[in-house]
Amino acid sequence: MDRRTTRQSAARPAEQPTRIHAVGPRGRGAHRLIGDALRAAVPGDTVVVDPGRYEEAVVLERRVVLVARQGSGTVVLAAPAGGGPALTVQGPDCLVRSLDIEAADPGEPAVSVAPGAGVVLAHCTVRGGRIEVRGPERAEQDGPDEQDDAQGTSAVLLRHCRLEGARLAALRLSGGARVRAEDTVITTVDGTGVVLSGTARLDAVRLRLESTTGSGIRLRGRSRLRLGDSLLHRTGRAGLLLEDGSRATADGTRVESAGAAGVQVTGSARAELADCRIGDAGASALVVQDEGRLVARGCTVREPAANGLLATGSARAELTDCRLDDCAFSALHLSGDADGTLTDSRVRGGAEHGVHLAGRARAVLTDCAVSGVTMAGVAVTEESAATVTGCRISTADTGVTVSSPAGSRIAHSTVTATVRSGLEIGPGAKAELLGNRVSGAGAAGILLDTGSEVTVEGGTVEGSAGSGLVVWTGARPEVSGLRIEGAGKNGIYFAQDSGGLLTSCDVVRSAFPALHLAAGAVPRLRRCRVLDCAEALGGEEGAAPVFEECDLGDRPAPPPAAPAPFGLPAGAPVPPPAALAPAGPPPEVAEEHLDDLLAELGTLVGLDRVKHDVHSMVKLMQAVRLREEAGLPAPPLSRHLVFAGNPGTGKTTVARLYGRLLKALGLLRQGHLVEVDRSALVGEYVGHTGPRTAAAFNRALGGVLFIDEAYSLVPAAGGHDFGLEAVATLVKLMEDHRDDVVVIAAGYPADMARFIGSNPGLSSRFTRTLLFEDYQAADLVAIVEHQAQEHRYELTATARERLLRHFETVPREAGFGNGRSARQTFQEMTERQAQRMAELGSPTPGQLTALEAEDLPPLG
Repeated sequence: MDRRTTRQSAARPAEQPTRIHAVGPRGRGAHRLIGDALRAAVPGDTVVVDPGRYEEAVVLERRVVLVARQGSGTVVLAAPAGGGPALTVQGPDCLVRSLDIEAADPGEPAVSVAPGAGVVLAHCTVRGGRIEVRGPERAEQDGPDEQDDAQGTSAVLLRHCRLEGARLAALRLSGGARVRAEDTVITTVDGTGVVLSGTARLDAVRLRLESTTGSGIRLRGRSRLRLGDSLLHRTGRAGLLLEDGSRATADGTRVESAGAAGVQVTGSARAELADCRIGDAGASALVVQDEGRLVARGCTVREPAANGLLATGSARAELTDCRLDDCAFSALHLSGDADGTLTDSRVRGGAEHGVHLAGRARAVLTDCAVSGVTMAGVAVTEESAATVTGCRISTADTGVTVSSPAGSRIAHSTVTATVRSGLEIGPGAKAELLGNRVSGAGAAGILLDTGSEVTVEGGTVEGSAGSGLVVWTGARPEVSGLRIEGAGKNGIYFAQDSGGLLTSCDVVRSAFPALHLAAGAVPRLRRCRVLDCAEALGGEEGAAPVFEECDLGDRPAPPPAAPAPFGLPAGAPVPPPAALAPAGPPPEVAEEHLDDLLAELGTLVGLDRVKHDVHSMVKLMQAVRLREEAGLPAPPLSRHLVFAGNPGTGKTTVARLYGRLLKALGLLRQGHLVEVDRSALVGEYVGHTGPRTAAAFNRALGGVLFIDEAYSLVPAAGGHDFGLEAVATLVKLMEDHRDDVVVIAAGYPADMARFIGSNPGLSSRFTRTLLFEDYQAADLVAIVEHQAQEHRYELTATARERLLRHFETVPREAGFGNGRSARQTFQEMTERQAQRMAELGSPTPGQLTALEAEDLPPLG
């Protein structure tokens, strides 16, 4: 602080020495009250206070020093019961050191600094009340960077202070107050930690603010805040809240475990963050609303309960060299008329999109990376628009999806390893795709939906599991210089009534015909090439493509495709026969004896009801076989089963054993198990679900097709879904191959009835349900012991007893995995035991194999 020691109105003559006034409960010459000593002091004097508790309202009217003789924690200045602050500062350049100051009411000020006054509080504790600093109100036209007025500014320095137990606020600044806080702690506040209003300013370095029921720091009016190397921790609401026209800068600051937003900017406020960390926010980590502005550089956002950045209204956000990890919602969500710029930043993990634009939002992404998000890397919806340049998107559900007609531009970016399409332009959307690379898409490399307006210039599509480029019904793109290589289906799929102009494009090594032309497709291809493909053309009658100077390879175009096999819908793309056949012969299963398999079934932990049902079915099938050998007609028998049970109850294990039992009975050729789920059966666009389902079914011929979470094929809310097409295909295939395959549909008990009821053919084929009940605590202990024996461990008697109690009390919630939880418990026990052994130095062989009670994981 700037000490002003030359005020003429209260100056001490230079020749007069500084006096010391003693205060204590006893002693000759000492004042009994602090107030008495202060009244006797003149500017520049020092008041030294002996240990004790002083209940009085002290007023500093002139420049004095007030200090505890024996240091912090020895002197308590408590406000009298009648109310009012314990300490009121009215004079300039005062110093208070090593006092504990208490208010009579936590909602009242313990320290009050009047307009124009100044004080240094060093090594003080303010308890059960706030520090209130009031400055003169400044004229509205005063600029934010004006110089302080020496005659009118309230100035306070907090150094190594602690503020605790206040209500409403711990530090309140108003008017033209100026406060600097160094190495100060604010904690346990029933309300907001710090409140600034008017044109107040707070400059805080190494501030630690924690445990507030309201926001950490709240700025209103035209107040200003500067934070450096600080921590805002466990605030009940926003960590940092800016309103009205306030401004804040933060450098090297952490905002952890905020109850709401980490940083929230509203009104016309502006926040600038540099090298800050916002972790575990209870809502979105960064929120910018109204006409707010946020600039963040080198910041990290980690595990917010909602978005990493939420911008609404006319807000503007600029993020450079930032990182947003594991957001519960989209990492960045912009809506309304918000505008966002993201440069050289990274999004990793997240339950929704990497970047989601809605309303009329605009975003510019440059040299950014998005990976591991559950939905799209970038989703552009409603009337929003994005410019994406030089970005890298990987391991997302879809790379970039655009459903807005406003016009987006995706340029020189890379999309890899997506679950579905790499680039997807929705119905009626408009986009430019320039020089992009799509690699390893789980479905189509680029999908251009109905009525989209798209220009594609340059770029590559490599190794897509579906077709490289899909031009859907009614789409008319302009595509030039695109190379499609190694597509798992067609190189380019032209749907019914599609078209467009393709110039200088290459299709290389596609698994299906290089070009699929549905009825009514009218594309024009100029100087395009088909290289190393089994076939150049495939599709339906009624297509009218135009080829100009094209090279379609050595093979002539085949005739129109025959009717689709396996009962697929008419007009579906017909893959080569090899694509519908198994990838190779099913694995050989060694000859096994029925009694040995039933004995193996008996060794499984628990599952008494399932074991009984399997034994009954085996006896029935033995009787059927004897009747057939005797030349008698066999009774009707459906070998298809429903396995209903929660996760980890042994459904897959029993299914594999069931196939081996049927082979031992001579009812299946191979008895092998092919395990699939929705993703293995359902295609990404019309016409591809049937072939995919048929291919999975064919791999199971001679054995068991095990469909895990089969209910996911049937939408819970009804309506059309490609999963229903998979169900219809399965019903037909089960009828065509009823003697050469067994289908087991597995899932949660409550959902399997919906699956069976979705198609009349299912209820007639799945007539028996095996209920897999949850494991009891003793069963889970037995599973752990079995795992221990396999890995040469042994549970002590105490560990076994406590493990039983552990499983009896562990919550059986949605995430409980039954046998899987038991195996995870065993793994954690071995890890904890290994840590314990490392601390012993030289453990004995017996110690290395023993699992003790202390190795059990804690509940929760």
